[in-house]
Amino acid sequence: MISPRDLEAYLHEQIPLSAAMEVSVRSASAEAVVLSAPLGPNINHKRTAFGGSIATLGILAAWSLLHLRLLEAGLRCEVVIQSSHMDYDKPITGAFEARSALAEPEGWPAFLKMLTRRKAARIAVASQLLFEDGVVGRFSGKFVAFLVA
Repeated sequence: MISPRDLEAYLHEQIPLSAAMEVSVRSASAEAVVLSAPLGPNINHKRTAFGGSIATLGILAAWSLLHLRLLEAGLRCEVVIQSSHMDYDKPITGAFEARSALAEPEGWPAFLKMLTRRKAARIAVASQLLFEDGVVGRFSGKFVAFLVA
């Protein structure tokens, strides 16, 4: 399993926006990835977190979870987002986090079977956006993984 530090370096190198947002990896496992971002580089004109930054952190956490699970399965894949939805419940006025999880964990074996058989598969991943120990938003997305030869 890749360490949180290595995942953070990978995100900053491969997805430069994550470095500009000052995203840090709080924890990383096959069950959940928790990313955080400070308010400073993600602030809007109302002195709250910019909606695009909030959504991006949710996407990055979800993408990272899928990336880690595929690495753990020994599969080299390209992972892209196909569709997404974001709900914003409350303004964020400080550092915030995104915690990801598979939307339907019981679907993982079928996803892997499809991926190895067809070289591509889709799966839903979700993230909760957290601020001051409460859920302030929810991201849901469908991702496509393509097996790389």
